[in-house]
Amino acid sequence: MKTNLILWRHAEAEAGDDDMRRALTEKGHKQARKMAEWLDAQLPARPLIIASLALRARQTAAALHPNHQIDSRLNPDSSAEAYLQAAGWPEAGGTTVLVGHQPTLGRVAARLLSGIEADWHARKGAIWWLQYRLRDGQPQTLLKTMLTPEQL
Repeated sequence: MKTNLILWRHAEAEAGDDDMRRALTEKGHKQARKMAEWLDAQLPARPLIIASLALRARQTAAALHPNHQIDSRLNPDSSAEAYLQAAGWPEAGGTTVLVGHQPTLGRVAARLLSGIEADWHARKGAIWWLQYRLRDGQPQTLLKTMLTPEQL
């Protein structure tokens, strides 16, 4: 069984006092569209797409699919464990895209790839594509790619 988890940092957003209502900038919309076009060409059929309640995350997710799910466990300042629970990692199977925030996305990537939560950083609009598999009966988490919108 292979399970894919894509951790997608929201694209560039406006500054503002109400963190949950910060919208994407024009550059952010371009970043989200570029990454969504690439993901759409790579993703298997019917991925589960889940975004935080924050407007900038919902707008980023909408670039990939307008009918994505929203889960408050992905909100800013959530824990890495909350992100993994939202994804059902790795038991859920299939492909899940989580659209969320730093530093939690970096902590999830660090935890899954190194076994230790650390503050790994990703640029705005970037993804980590992780895959869980069993190899000779042993569980493995692989990094399929780490990609930024500027690389596309």
